[in-house]
Amino acid sequence: MPFHFRFGEDDFLRCRFALSPLWETHQAVRTLNRPDRHGYHPRWLRRTRAAADGLDLAPLWLLMPRRGYSPDWLAPPPIGPAATFEEEIAVVRGTDPVRARADTARALADTPGAAESPLARDLLAGTERGVLLLADLLEAAWHALVEPYWPRLRTLLEADIAYHSRRLAEVGLGGLLPEIDRRFAWSAGTLTVTGRHEEEVQDLDGQGLVLMPSAFSWPDVVTGFEPPWQPTLVYPVRGIGGLWAEPAGRAPDALARLLGRGRAAVLAALDEPAGTTVLAHRLGLAASSVSAHLSVLRDAGLLTARRYGHQVLYERTPLGTALAAGEEAGC
Repeated sequence: MPFHFRFGEDDFLRCRFALSPLWETHQAVRTLNRPDRHGYHPRWLRRTRAAADGLDLAPLWLLMPRRGYSPDWLAPPPIGPAATFEEEIAVVRGTDPVRARADTARALADTPGAAESPLARDLLAGTERGVLLLADLLEAAWHALVEPYWPRLRTLLEADIAYHSRRLAEVGLGGLLPEIDRRFAWSAGTLTVTGRHEEEVQDLDGQGLVLMPSAFSWPDVVTGFEPPWQPTLVYPVRGIGGLWAEPAGRAPDALARLLGRGRAAVLAALDEPAGTTVLAHRLGLAASSVSAHLSVLRDAGLLTARRYGHQVLYERTPLGTALAAGEEAGC
């Protein structure tokens, strides 16, 4: 059954993209308990197995039903386009205990028998203490499971936003939304998201809509978020296939003869916009060397650079794409 977002005139002025390290942490924890998602993150699962085994994630998993409601207060929409984890977890710690209790009880009701468990009773009996416990667990999960990989995750998410922001300028919101995901349809001021288990309508009422790419939610779409949170639509990020890729091998010989092996490797690796840190990890090169290669390629007209959030993202120009594609075809 579909979910419908109804837009008013003011809502178009308040739509924005955002990313959230807190959301990725929340969904990383969920992914550990969701075998159907494991196929998208096998290398991450192997790398974090020992760290995950050292965490007691049962209280968080209790509030993550396979189908149904998860408490908004545990992973609210980001407070800004590039909020830090520290800023976001501070919001969680400051949750009103009365709201937390109501949200927690609602989530427990979607898992048969969960509300009667001793752990659930403890969370509901001491809600303020429960808020702090769950926030502490999320923070521990961030440091153990997500923070070491955040530079590459952030680069992927920022590249998605840069791409879709450009498409928004080219085709408008009504043209962009169906491009983002095949489950999105736009008609007469209403965004319809298919694939849910019950039909629901949400009037945006001038709040606009947050559009948020996610790696660990893949391949799911997450909708809703109720007041006081801004309505949010979480969608699968572009380019997830290369997220956990190992450092690339040798650059193609013809391209290396033309540009030099280091610069050729950097140009060939930019199938998606990326920053210096991620490229350095992907290629197994020093960040200073990658930075120097990027400067040369940009000065030669093969790359463009744009700042997003805390970093600069590099992307091939049409000339750079043609050169890389020509090589791949055997030029």
